[in-house]
Amino acid sequence: MAGSGGLGGGAGCSQGAGAGPGAALRAPRAPLLLAVLVLGVYCLCTLQGCGPPAARVPVPAPAPAAPPSASCSPGVPVLPVATGPGRQRFPQALIVGVKKGGTRALLEFLRLHPDVRALGSEPHFFDRWYERGLAWYRSLMPPTLDGQITMEKTPSYFVTLEVPHRIHSMSPDMKLIVVVRNPVTRAISDYAQMLSKTPSLPSFRALAFRHGLGPVDTAWSAVRIGLYAQHLDNWLRYFPLSHFLFVSGERLVSDPAGEVGRVQDFLGLKRVVTDKHFYFNATKGFPCLKKAQGSSRPRCLGKSKGRPHPRVPEAVVQRLRDFYQPFNQKFYQMTGQDFGWD
Repeated sequence: MAGSGGLGGGAGCSQGAGAGPGAALRAPRAPLLLAVLVLGVYCLCTLQGCGPPAARVPVPAPAPAAPPSASCSPGVPVLPVATGPGRQRFPQALIVGVKKGGTRALLEFLRLHPDVRALGSEPHFFDRWYERGLAWYRSLMPPTLDGQITMEKTPSYFVTLEVPHRIHSMSPDMKLIVVVRNPVTRAISDYAQMLSKTPSLPSFRALAFRHGLGPVDTAWSAVRIGLYAQHLDNWLRYFPLSHFLFVSGERLVSDPAGEVGRVQDFLGLKRVVTDKHFYFNATKGFPCLKKAQGSSRPRCLGKSKGRPHPRVPEAVVQRLRDFYQPFNQKFYQMTGQDFGWD
């Protein structure tokens, strides 16, 4: 019995007055159960990864998948894919010019196509807000489904020196649309818009020429924009001619369905927008869209479109025609199109 008492005392359990030999033999089960409990907790923690901090190896988060529309060009960051219906993508086509050429009309006509999703406002990303980054630019775009084309238009792109390189860095396969118009008429239209905002402007003649009817002032933006051949030279350093479509601003007025048809072909779209969508508004002097299904009236461009031009002396107009003539001829040769301005 002394051996039994020693076993009980070794377990650290005090024996009561009524304890017998059976109690002494059951005492070793307590430490055994404790050991089993500790071992079970250890195994459970090991399986759940709750060991000491030093023993845990952090698992890196998976990298976001690249969006299908992101360019594979070097230097273009991989951007997150937007959630929701469709995805926000970089544009596959841009209307890059020119101001007062008919870019707004063309964009509105193209938006009738179910496979075209276009940003309504001009983002000016590549000429004014480039430092905001590609993620910001893509966040502006409307969501598109597979098979739809994302577009935007900013007419000042065509005449801004840095823009072709920036667009090429994002997407060397970009399709580029340029709406051009007789540069003399375009300059007068540009001046009419300026005059509507600043009535105190000097006369068109005073701004277009230095020293009366001296040399043409190419520093004035209304004149400089019409030097289409010079601007196109800069673009052809980055994009082949096959990436461009040159739309006639004059034919966009006289035959909108025909010009929009050419654009749809260029974009690889079915010709959905046709002559049944247009009628000519004699008051405004350009085509408007017929009443859409469910709409109460036809849709024309805003009041700022089709505003009357100020009267410019014929001598001033002829001087400008003569000035632009060699530039126009070079532009015809570069594009393979005679726009009939001379």
